[in-house]
Amino acid sequence: MNRITIIKPPWELLPVVAFLALWEISARFHLVPGQFFFPPFSTVVQELFHLIVNGVLVENLLRSLIRVLIGFFTGASAGIAFGVLMGWNEVTHRAFHPIFSLLYPIPALGWLPILMLWLGIGELLPITIVFIACFFPVLYNTITGIKGVPRDLIRAAEILGASRLKILRTVIFPLALPNIFTGLRLEAGMAWRVIIAAEMVAIPTGIGALLMRAESLIRIDIIIVCLILLSVMCLSFERFFVFLEHWSTRKWQ
Repeated sequence: MNRITIIKPPWELLPVVAFLALWEISARFHLVPGQFFFPPFSTVVQELFHLIVNGVLVENLLRSLIRVLIGFFTGASAGIAFGVLMGWNEVTHRAFHPIFSLLYPIPALGWLPILMLWLGIGELLPITIVFIACFFPVLYNTITGIKGVPRDLIRAAEILGASRLKILRTVIFPLALPNIFTGLRLEAGMAWRVIIAAEMVAIPTGIGALLMRAESLIRIDIIIVCLILLSVMCLSFERFFVFLEHWSTRKWQ
């Protein structure tokens, strides 16, 4: 007997479609004051296509993407490494915890003025800002995950003769993965927010710089294109780590 597959309509997209329709109608029929500062959605889509065709959007997006990837993965890797050391070894925790506790409350963009003097205006500046933004949250989420592993499981592994390295690799780290991925997921979106702010202030290329050029030319359509792109990139990065978390921890769930 053939089974009939029923395709359910994506009801979750209905609010988005309604919002875009309301946006288009409001701007098209001048229902919102200040028509010049509120272009229709169709105009934004046309400008998006134009920026893609002439290569402006692709070039600036690639520059921002490379900075985010380098800063995020170096910062996250360092955060995980220090988090494992501090969560597993009490001596290391006591040595580094006071220093990181003093530095953690400083916002990542708060480092921008002094880093501009130390590093100058170049590629290393935005990468360092992203590194700082990602390092501390991933560090503390990793420490929380490592220290949250039940001690009974660790003692059971020790009784069975497992070495400390094997306990860390097969017991502690897998159980700490949900906390680690929480930090990664949260900072995946934050990396884009930080890089945009850094590019708006100090870097002549990237999506943030494109935003500032559009503001100086009063190109509201380009500004909205950049904001939509930023939203898509933040969401895509966060969803990627949600998928990676489910894939990595499926055997323990």
